[in-house]
Amino acid sequence: MSQLSSSGHAMPDNHDAMHEHQGSLRGYLTGFVLAAILTVIPFWLVMGHVIANKPLLILVILALAIVQIFVHIVYFLHLDTRSEAGWNMMAFIFTAVLVIIVLGASIWVMYNENVNMMPMSPQYQQHSIGHQPASNPPTR
Repeated sequence: MSQLSSSGHAMPDNHDAMHEHQGSLRGYLTGFVLAAILTVIPFWLVMGHVIANKPLLILVILALAIVQIFVHIVYFLHLDTRSEAGWNMMAFIFTAVLVIIVLGASIWVMYNENVNMMPMSPQYQQHSIGHQPASNPPTR
């Protein structure tokens, strides 16, 4: 049975249901240690020149960044399929998809704009901005 609060709203008998998303100290420490490790590894990879292949290095760093995002989601934001009957997770997934679409479309548009720009005239490519070509005196 529900109890009434001082404001007249019904409160569940089980107070654990209200605080089910609060993390424990152990959970926060686990998340902190994982986040710290996932931050130090890319620095070590770059500063120690561990992977010579740049595209592979970028992919490894991106993969570690994605793993770190999930660590933050689980350990600090406490988003899972159980919270609010899964609606919090669905809202997060919807937001993530929209962000990916907007970022991807923006990069695509900027790339196509760069590719389709009119090339500069050769006279402007040879001279620096501060250097004005000498004009020929008018002939009579």
